Amino acid sequence: MSKKTLLNSKDIEIILHRLACQLIENHNDFSNTVLIGLQPRGSYLANRLANLLKTDYNIKNLELGLLDITFYRDDFRRKEKPLAAETTEMDFLIEGKKVVIIDDVLFSGRSIRAALTAIQSYGRPENIELLVLIDRRFSRHLPIQPNYRGRQVDAINEERVLVTWKETHSKDAVFIELK
Repeated sequence: MSKKTLLNSKDIEIILHRLACQLIENHNDFSNTVLIGLQPRGSYLANRLANLLKTDYNIKNLELGLLDITFYRDDFRRKEKPLAAETTEMDFLIEGKKVVIIDDVLFSGRSIRAALTAIQSYGRPENIELLVLIDRRFSRHLPIQPNYRGRQVDAINEERVLVTWKETHSKDAVFIELK
């Protein structure tokens, strides 16, 4: 299995700042906006962005939630072994708010479809946007596109995009692996 580095930690840091600035441009003080990271992998990106917005850009009233979409997925019964559920951590309603769903890699769009269904349990948002670190644009099964993307990647289906975070793998990086 060959592995090629797509982004290193410096590249990711630059992208995180760019994404934070784009969010500020569109959501100003975040008084009516919530960030929701998809468990498990989107939570790292969501936490990192929330921390950056609070510390580097002085956003005070930022609400961050983490959403488990396991049982909303259309493939959770098709796996050989059952999917392990994560924890949803949302102590706020999203009724009338602007929601930014955050995930690490947009591949087929099925996870985002599941998130759109799951989010309805928390109210009816004013609107929903999507932020991803990596957009694999040629692999979509559903007509879902990100509003914010860190990097667009043209990977073929046999290639896998792997995101590592220093919190779990000791360094930030994005790799393309050939299966």
